[in-house]
Amino acid sequence: MRSLAIRNGDRYTVCVTVYDRVEVNMDAALLPDMLGYKDLAGAGLTRRQFERFLEAEEYERIAPGQFLRAGATDDTTAAWMAIVSKRPHATLCLLTALSIHDLTDEIPTRSNIAIPRGTKPLTIWSAPITWHHFDAATFDIGRTEYALPSGRTIGLYSAERTIIDLFRLSHEWGSDLPIDALKRWLRVKGNSPSRLLTIAKRFPKGRPALQNALEILL
Repeated sequence: MRSLAIRNGDRYTVCVTVYDRVEVNMDAALLPDMLGYKDLAGAGLTRRQFERFLEAEEYERIAPGQFLRAGATDDTTAAWMAIVSKRPHATLCLLTALSIHDLTDEIPTRSNIAIPRGTKPLTIWSAPITWHHFDAATFDIGRTEYALPSGRTIGLYSAERTIIDLFRLSHEWGSDLPIDALKRWLRVKGNSPSRLLTIAKRFPKGRPALQNALEILL
């Protein structure tokens, strides 16, 4: 704040107080790990202030308009966090889900993520994604939640739904992957083939191959 004296002829002097613009320094540690441009106002930030955090590499861009604190998590998890913030129905599926359920030794090089048919995929920069469009009528069958940092979750298909999906999509994935997963699943105490076949009734394309595999293995 400054005071200026302005002479008005010879009669009197007018004092004017001028307020300088002051930039408020905010500690990045007080901000959420994940931010989008739409969240800045609620966090008390201007876009200009937030761009200073980007320049200082406090945050990194993981998707259009989505940013994550640098080093907060690995690139794959960062991608999942970005996806679920824009596509809440997104669900980990196929090989990615199989790996999470410990039903394969294969290590996914890309994240397999299902969205309802007709939903537009997102552009993700932090990790490679393969999008799968599943029928909206059966999309929620076997859908559970998988925990992510900062209290977030992303959809995850159950082991049973994942095995069924791999059988019905065996023309893309081959037969070895679902059969090996089924063998591992059957070795888990409490798993019931009848329950698996009951779920498979909702997926006519996958049920015959699954039932045939069960008859051979049991």
